[in-house]
Amino acid sequence: MQPRFRAAVLLMMMGGASLAIASSSPPMRPGLWEITTTSDLLRLVPAIPPDQMQGLMNLARQHGFDMPAINNGAATARVCVTPEMAQQDTPAVLYQRQSGCATRNASRAGNAYRMDFVCKSSHVTGNGKADGTFASPEQFSGRTSFDGAVEGNPVNEHADVGGRWVQASCGAVKPLQ
Repeated sequence: MQPRFRAAVLLMMMGGASLAIASSSPPMRPGLWEITTTSDLLRLVPAIPPDQMQGLMNLARQHGFDMPAINNGAATARVCVTPEMAQQDTPAVLYQRQSGCATRNASRAGNAYRMDFVCKSSHVTGNGKADGTFASPEQFSGRTSFDGAVEGNPVNEHADVGGRWVQASCGAVKPLQ
């Protein structure tokens, strides 16, 4: 599997398929959210042969999530935000624990959030940042960057992330632990 495709999976995990959620003032709305991550790497997905795509899907599952839909350089996933998650005073980072990453220096000021993350696992090593702003309790936008390695292959990439509240009920979508 090519290193750039593995990096695309990492971006999905670190972006909104590693979404940074921060409470805003007022807090973000609990329920079902649609998170979209866009990047140049995700634009390469149509060129991935089916057997390599299956390998990417298996890699994503290894890290605790299903591969989101990817179209025109954007990965879109649905995420359940519990009332407890929505009330947190500092950002909660989804998917990072599954990929061996830990949040550092998480902060918020008004509707803006910022955090660093450090990844130290057998698959992913390096450092990243996420920052963004809540336009309202039902919408946010931000940017995630990562500089490190995925399975020994150098990665220095960024992704834009946007989220919008869909509905109060998460339905079949389970909150991440």
